[in-house]
This record gives sequence, structure tokens and C-alpha cells, in this order.
Amino acid sequence: MGRLQGKVALITGGAGGCGLAASELFAKEGAKVAILDLPGSDGEAVAARINEAGGTAYFFAADVANAAQVERAVRQAEAHFGPVTVLMNHAGTIAAGPFLETTEADWDRLMGINVKGMFLVTKAVLPGMLAAGGGSIVCTSSISAVVGTPMEVAYCTTKGACHMFARAIAVEYRDRNIRSNAVCPGFIGTAHGLREIELLQGHGVDVSEQAIASMQGRLCAPAEVAAAALFLASDESSFVNGTHLFVDNGYTAI
Repeated sequence: MGRLQGKVALITGGAGGCGLAASELFAKEGAKVAILDLPGSDGEAVAARINEAGGTAYFFAADVANAAQVERAVRQAEAHFGPVTVLMNHAGTIAAGPFLETTEADWDRLMGINVKGMFLVTKAVLPGMLAAGGGSIVCTSSISAVVGTPMEVAYCTTKGACHMFARAIAVEYRDRNIRSNAVCPGFIGTAHGLREIELLQGHGVDVSEQAIASMQGRLCAPAEVAAAALFLASDESSFVNGTHLFVDNGYTAI
């Protein structure tokens, strides 16, 4: 039997990068997977591939920063699969540039997707999860939640918020059988991660292949982040709550 057999998993940003890896892995482990991603994403194709491979998945289109779209998508997912018992708040974006050149619009956009999106989706999912008797929430944070990076003040701030969101939810809902944890990757070999490296290099930050090798050995693979999220989502981590699991090969241990 799969490690998520009988569970309904909703994964935001589940059509690409580490979210895609999690969608595929969670389905392989027996979960019914609700992929929540932007209307223009590959969500439908991803769900089709999962179903063709013998899993169960369905795509629900929504911008996580839009409350009405989130509410509609979550209600649709619940009607399709039943209450969500695993939530992976993965949707996020990146921005890099000198702090004094960061506009209010830049700040609001990053906060809207990375922080407000997590708030809106969790608030929409939690009542059903509580009614179902409990569940697990996994928030995708980052090494940037605890290690400052030049040119990423806004991004680091959003990931610091993600860190504390996961911990505070854990404390508030522990006695109602809700676990909430964060998975925190280092530099990742996804389109998102490679774009971050390109942006930082463009602003003179040393994130060369040699620098990354020194910091964490190599780029993290999406499957490695998904595997860590699977552990936190599964009953194997039944006494793990309010923690931050770093997937960074020692980057934050130095």
C-alpha cells in the first residue's frame, strides 16, 4: 500500500518544478492529487499523464493570490475528491534586484503569491481538513528563510514568513490533529531555480557552479524536495510538527 493511500492531496504550483515532482510522487504513493496552478500552466497535461500512469489526479485552475479563484478551486477539488487531508503550499515566485530599486508593486506581487497565497489556500482547505479529522500541511520555504542573500530582500522576507506561518499553524492546530511543517530547499535545478541563479549573476552575486559546489555540493533535484515533502505529508512523520526540513546538503549547517 502506498504511503499516502486514502489521502487527498492538494498541491499548489503542482504543474511545474518541485510541485510537479510532488504531484507525480504523491499520486504514485496512492494519493488522489488535486493540482492547483495557473490557468496557463501545464496542469491538465500533468494530470492526464498521472492518470495514464495509473494514478488519480485532476487539475484546478487558480491564481493563489486571488481569494475568489482559490475558494472556487478548493470547493471544486473537495466536490471532486472529498476533503483535502494533505496540503502542499508550494506555489511561489522569485525576484532579485537591489533593495533600493524594489518598487512597491514588486514587493506586493511577491508577497501576494508567496505569502498571501499560502494564507488563502490554507484558510480555504483547513475547515474541510478539520472536519475530516486532521491532516498534514507542508509549506515550501527555502534556505532563504534563514540565510540572507544579496539582491533578494523581498524574496528572503517572504520565505521567512513561510517559515513562521508553518510553525504558527502547527502550534494553533496541534490539538486538532493538524500537522504543519516546512520543507526548505537549497539552490534547485528547476526552471525557477535556474532563473534565480541567472538573476543573481546578473547583479554580480557569485552563484557560479564553483560557488554552489562549495555551498551545497551541487544543485538540488526536484525529486529530492518531493521526497522530503512526502515524508512530512505521510503518517511516517506523525510526531513531526512545526519543523523545518532543510534539503540543502548542509548549506545552512555551515
